[in-house]
Amino acid sequence: MASFIFRVLLTLVLSDLCYRVNGNANFKDVEEKLKQLNKPAVKTIQSEDGDIIDCVDIYKQPAFDHPALKNHVIQMKPSFDLKEEKMSSKNEPAELAVFQTWQRSGSCPEGTVPIRRIRREDLLRAKSVQQFGRKPHEVVLNSSTTIEHKDGQLPSINTTAVALPIIVNRSAATLVTLGYNYIGAKGTFNIWNPNVEAQDEYTTAQIWLKAGPGDNFESIESGWTVNPQLYGDKRTRLFVHWTKDSYKTTGCFDMTCSGFVQTSSQHVLGGSIGPVSTEFGKQYYLRFGIYMDPNTSNWWLKIGKDIPVGYWPASTLMFYLNHSSTMVEWGGQVYSSNVKKKPHTKTGMGSGKFATGLKGNACSILNIAIVDFSMQLKYPQWVGTWADEQYCYTALNYQEGYGKLPMFYFGGPGQNYNCP
Repeated sequence: MASFIFRVLLTLVLSDLCYRVNGNANFKDVEEKLKQLNKPAVKTIQSEDGDIIDCVDIYKQPAFDHPALKNHVIQMKPSFDLKEEKMSSKNEPAELAVFQTWQRSGSCPEGTVPIRRIRREDLLRAKSVQQFGRKPHEVVLNSSTTIEHKDGQLPSINTTAVALPIIVNRSAATLVTLGYNYIGAKGTFNIWNPNVEAQDEYTTAQIWLKAGPGDNFESIESGWTVNPQLYGDKRTRLFVHWTKDSYKTTGCFDMTCSGFVQTSSQHVLGGSIGPVSTEFGKQYYLRFGIYMDPNTSNWWLKIGKDIPVGYWPASTLMFYLNHSSTMVEWGGQVYSSNVKKKPHTKTGMGSGKFATGLKGNACSILNIAIVDFSMQLKYPQWVGTWADEQYCYTALNYQEGYGKLPMFYFGGPGQNYNCP
């Protein structure tokens, strides 16, 4: 009798385990999501870092799941040309030889785009199938509360005080420009591999272009990240992200939803990149630029030596950004439930060292520029630096000498003696 009861209980437990995933989803949901995300491959590449790369017909990529793109004709390349952008490559650092790991294992044929395959274990790490691939919602302490410097002053740009909401689950250190209409921005990012303490935390070095009200802004973003919950490891990876409602219900990383049309057969969104910089050793850099095509209002991502990766289509995503961005940020961000509290997370930002360490020690962004409707790249007229937690992560806009453009340094270790 006892053995019979045991078998019944075991059957019930196993049945429940098979039905539920992390208490939030069942296997049917997971399988349906995998089918939705992973499109039929023309060719498959096994990368040495463990990723599986599917070469997918360019018109069968996830973006075309969006109803508004049903009859969309892909814009294969931008219709604009920024002469200053090509000239700026002469000023790039010598160690610009950053590549994606998968490229050593093969290439995708013409007419296809490489997409990182999502696996069952990727979905199982997420808080829910619905939340997979998305930035967590920003938890704002009080929409009318502002952050102040330690001296009691609000951050300012061009002597204008800027009120910033307290976001309890994110900590940022950024260079900010606002007050104008921007249709592009770029920066050459130092590549590092900072420590991420917990699986559900992540760190980024990125560029944001934003527009719209502060509590419901639109944002398109790109840079590098270490995000173990999303990618299953702690490698430094290329990413894109977008939202049209401050991360509440829209947007995602990479190709995990319909939002970004990829055109490049050379780059994998979410793919690992390297080499990474070492302290006081070789420094590696990768240029990121986001520009609005004035003829289509599509926002293009270019990386490296002026290579178009793809675009956020104007017809499906944005309202405010269909005209221009009104705020640009460069820098880093740490997501954790243990920022702005004690004990603080040990997840690092940038190189994991403070901005005052400068070149070879701190993470830097060089050749910062914006584009306005003159279609000319230029250093922003007004900029300000901001760090949410100045004893945990710092920001410094540093000018080496007269006539030279400033270099922006940012980062920190998180928890330390002054940030317990």
